[in-house]
Amino acid sequence: MVFNVKRNPVELVAPAGPTPHELKLLSDIDDQKGLRYQLPLVLFFPCSPSMEGKDPVHVIREALSKALVLYYPLAGRFREGPSGKFMVDCTGEGVLFIEADADVTLEQFGVDLLPPFPCFDEILHHAPYFDDGIINSPILLIQV
Repeated sequence: MVFNVKRNPVELVAPAGPTPHELKLLSDIDDQKGLRYQLPLVLFFPCSPSMEGKDPVHVIREALSKALVLYYPLAGRFREGPSGKFMVDCTGEGVLFIEADADVTLEQFGVDLLPPFPCFDEILHHAPYFDDGIINSPILLIQV
């Protein structure tokens, strides 16, 4: 299958309001060195009639900004503290957000969208921020 994907530049979506600035240590279970990687994930949602006339990118960006007030650690950065202890620095910087358009429809991928997903690498933005690991990197990258 051949198709084109046009991506806008990466932007930061910050929390819509003030958030605490603090360090949150991860539990010993979450602090395992073998878990320090980004996991790419593709989710597809069919068009909903309630979204008629609305730009999904705008709706998701605005909802994300509001959600980050309550879930403020996600707007922070992973840090490594003394003795290699993994933590989240709640900086409120925001999550990476990319708007993209593809000249392909969901139906063209077939009925059963089960892993392994075809064209995974063509659809997802390559995030060079994570090439050297996740320390000091944004916690989330969302492409809509």
